[in-house]
Amino acid sequence: MEPDLFTAAAEARQERDPAASPLAVRMRPRTLEEVVGQRHLLRPGSPLRRLVGEGGGGPAGPSSVILWGPPGTGKTTLAYVVSKATNKRFVELSAITAGVKEVRAVIESAKRESGGYGRETVLFLDEIHRFSKAQQDSLLPAVENRWVTLIAATTENPYFSVISPLLSRSLLLTLEPLDDEDIRGVLRRALTEERGLGGAVTLPEDAEAHLLRMAGGDARRALTALEAGAGAALAKGEDTIALATLEESVDKAAVAYDRDGDQHYDVASALIKSIRGSDVDAALHYLARMIVAGEDPRFIARRLMISASEDIGLADPTALPTAVAAAQAVAMIGFPEASLILSHATIALALAPKSNAATTAIGAAMADVRDGKAGPVPPHLRDGHYKGAAKLGHARGYVYPHDVPGAIAAQQYLPEELRGRHYYDPTRYGAEARYADVLERVRDRLAGGSGTNAAGANGAGPNGSRSRTSGADGAGSGPDGAGGDGSGE
Repeated sequence: MEPDLFTAAAEARQERDPAASPLAVRMRPRTLEEVVGQRHLLRPGSPLRRLVGEGGGGPAGPSSVILWGPPGTGKTTLAYVVSKATNKRFVELSAITAGVKEVRAVIESAKRESGGYGRETVLFLDEIHRFSKAQQDSLLPAVENRWVTLIAATTENPYFSVISPLLSRSLLLTLEPLDDEDIRGVLRRALTEERGLGGAVTLPEDAEAHLLRMAGGDARRALTALEAGAGAALAKGEDTIALATLEESVDKAAVAYDRDGDQHYDVASALIKSIRGSDVDAALHYLARMIVAGEDPRFIARRLMISASEDIGLADPTALPTAVAAAQAVAMIGFPEASLILSHATIALALAPKSNAATTAIGAAMADVRDGKAGPVPPHLRDGHYKGAAKLGHARGYVYPHDVPGAIAAQQYLPEELRGRHYYDPTRYGAEARYADVLERVRDRLAGGSGTNAAGANGAGPNGSRSRTSGADGAGSGPDGAGGDGSGE
């Protein structure tokens, strides 16, 4: 609700004594120009700028907005800036402590202010995903009739946590994690500005790098750790926050890991090669190093998706869906819970049967194309739908597979230059053994045979030679000869 006597007194004390507030609160931006990151939301004419009165009013007033993003990306900060910059009445509620009663009280008060004084109300509702459906329903009339302009903040996917009628009446604004340069700017400003640490301490490069790793795109986390490190240094009578002091104060050791340097690629490569080698313990170790160092979970998830096709393929057809599901879940959740999802996917991939047959198949096909082995498309496969195609002989003689027994027609599909060329050489590992049996019969039928031949049980591929793919021991290598770990993002 609006500030009472005690809240106003507390705010006055914070003005007199900045140390009474946490550093993250003291360094909260006061204008939109001071906000770091989220440039896509702060362009001229954006909904947020209209909320603070920029761009005028008229028949198209500012819209209610839902701010969605990870912790520490500026959702509450943006609402705070609006509260300081707007000439509208600003009311703040938290879904953790407020209920329908409090929401209705704000709405009734807003209607009185609007009708009696012509004053608009902006309602900031934090953690809206904690509201039940009935509680969110109570907001609909006020938002629809613009008795209040709603700013709602959530860390959860609003498509799952916010009711559809409220979503349709609001603009959804997505906040992105802050990058290292954004966090670095926040830290350096906090070190020098009077409302921050006022130059009382300095921050060496190695300690700053550690704070950036710990922050993981969360400005509040970075400032909290900086304040703890500064307090520990000043208690020792030091004016520099040494790395050792910072580690002691936040109880988190600096991991030797540079997200923009060799460690980034070396550890990512080691993770993928450990998965390829079916060493689940080593894979989890390298995954843990990446997580503790603050690696972007989306980067890790992308590597796992590549590994699922590159090193497992059809030996376990569930590997890629598992990796894709993990990537989607990570994008929705973020750390710290995302570590559980990444662990789930890493274990599944490491213990899955291995095959790089899909990798070598597309590699061989692309090599032929690059070597000029393409050739014209056989006439019976060409498009015969347009006018004049029949005169050119297009689609003539094409056999529709569904019209023949078994739905496999004995006809040529490859260009003449590549007749009889085989690219896919399945292994006998895991589920891919079934594809090996099927492939032998299909190729025989396509060549005009009876299709009764089956691959032998000796592990030989369809070409009569053992597959070059890697088995469960992960000894195979990718098409580039270097293990094909795909770790260079």
